[in-house]
Amino acid sequence: MNGSSRLFTGGNASTKRFWRALLAALCAVACVFSLSACGSDKEDGKIRIGIKFDQPGLGFKKSGTYVGFDVDVAKYIAKQLGYSEDQIIWKEAPSKQREAMLQNGDVDIILATYSITPERQKVITFAGPYFVAGQDLMVRAGDTSIQGPQDLNGKRLCSVTGSTSAVTVKQRFASEVQLMEQPGYAECATALFSGIVDAVTTDDIILAGLASSARGRLSVVGKPFTQEYYGVGIKKGDTALARKVNSAIKEMIADGSWKRALQENTKGAHFKPDMKYNPPKPEEGE
Repeated sequence: MNGSSRLFTGGNASTKRFWRALLAALCAVACVFSLSACGSDKEDGKIRIGIKFDQPGLGFKKSGTYVGFDVDVAKYIAKQLGYSEDQIIWKEAPSKQREAMLQNGDVDIILATYSITPERQKVITFAGPYFVAGQDLMVRAGDTSIQGPQDLNGKRLCSVTGSTSAVTVKQRFASEVQLMEQPGYAECATALFSGIVDAVTTDDIILAGLASSARGRLSVVGKPFTQEYYGVGIKKGDTALARKVNSAIKEMIADGSWKRALQENTKGAHFKPDMKYNPPKPEEGE
C-alpha cells in the first residue's frame, strides 16, 4: 500500500470524513467538465428532442404525453433516424434557451416553432423548413370588423413580449394600434375572450392551435402578412444530420403524413396554410 492510499484508510474518524468530503467535491467538479464520467442526461439509444410544452396544436404537454404538429413531425423524423417513440426524450425548449440547449448538447434537435433567421444561423445549423407560417390575426368568432391588417386602425392587439410578432406590430402598425404584450399566448387568448383586446397576433399555425383548443369561440382571419420558415435546430456544422432530417421531412410530405398531421392538429380552426409556400422544400443546412 503506498502513501496516498494510507491517507484514505488511516487516521481518526474526522480525518476519514474530511477525505470522503474532498473526494465527493472532486467528483462534482469532474462532472462539470466531463458529464460522461459521472453520469449525464444523455442516454445511449435515445434521441433528445426540444419542443414547446405550452403551445396547443404544436407542442403541448398534456397529462404526461406530448401532442401537436411539431411533435408529430419530430416523431416522424425520429423514426426515419431509427428511433421508436419510446426512445424519444422530450425536452422543453423555451424560445430564449433554444440556441444554448443545442450548443451545450442538452438536445439533439429542436422543433419548437423555430424560425430560420440569419442571426440564428450564425450559431446553429437548421434543417428544413418543415412549415412556412405567416403572421396573422385571431378574433372572436363572428367578429367581421377585422378581416385583415388593413382593418387594424384603432384596434387593440395582444402579442407575446419579445416575440417577432410584437416587433412587427411596433414596426408596421405602431401609429394605428394599441399593443398589449403578455408573457404567453394563453394570456392573450384570455384577454380576447374578455374583450380587453380586439385581436391576437402571431404566426397563423400558433393561432390555429389556440383557436382549435377554444372549440369554436375564436377564429383565425386567414390573411397572413409575413413569412416564417420553421426549421429543425441542430448543433452548428452537423450537415450530415441536416441531410437526414431533410430526407425525413421530404418523405413525410410525399406519403401524406405531413398533411394529415397538419389537419389533425388544427381541427375546428378553419385553418388553411398559405399554399404559395406550403408544403415547403427542406434544403437548409446541407
